Amino acid sequence: MLTSNEPIDFRCSCAITSSLDILGDRWILVIIKQMLMENVETFKDFGERPEAIATNVLTKRLKLLEELGLITKSRKPDNQKTNYYHLTKEALELTPVIIDLALWSHDNLRTLNPTIGDYEELEHIKENKEAYCQKLIEKYQEKLATW
Repeated sequence: MLTSNEPIDFRCSCAITSSLDILGDRWILVIIKQMLMENVETFKDFGERPEAIATNVLTKRLKLLEELGLITKSRKPDNQKTNYYHLTKEALELTPVIIDLALWSHDNLRTLNPTIGDYEELEHIKENKEAYCQKLIEKYQEKLATW
C-alpha cells in the first residue's frame, strides 16, 4: 500500500480520479517508464534522456515518488556520492498501464505526432501483453537482486 508523509489533496472518492491525482502529472509516468524500461537509476541518467526533465522538476518528482512509496533511494557502498533510485513493488504494478499507454499511443496518436516510432515489437507485445509485462517486471527485479 502506498503511503506519504504529506497529505494528498484528492479531488473526490473516484478510484480513477484519485489515481490521476498522483499519476496524472506530466512527468510521473515518464520517470517510472524510464526506470522500468530504460535502466535509468541516477539523477544524471534522467538528465541524459531525450525527455529532458528540468532538474528542479525532476528533484520534486523524485521526492514525491519516494514519499509515496513508488521508488526508493539508496547509495552503493563503493559510491556514497550518488543516489540510486529503484522502483518498488507498487510502481512495478504500473507496468501494464505503461504498456497500454504505449500501445494506445502507437495506434492512435500518429496523426498528432508523426514522429512516433514504428516499433515492430509492439505488434508482438499485442499478441501477449501479459507475458511481456511479466517478463519486463522479472527483468527489473533480477537487476535489483544484483544490487
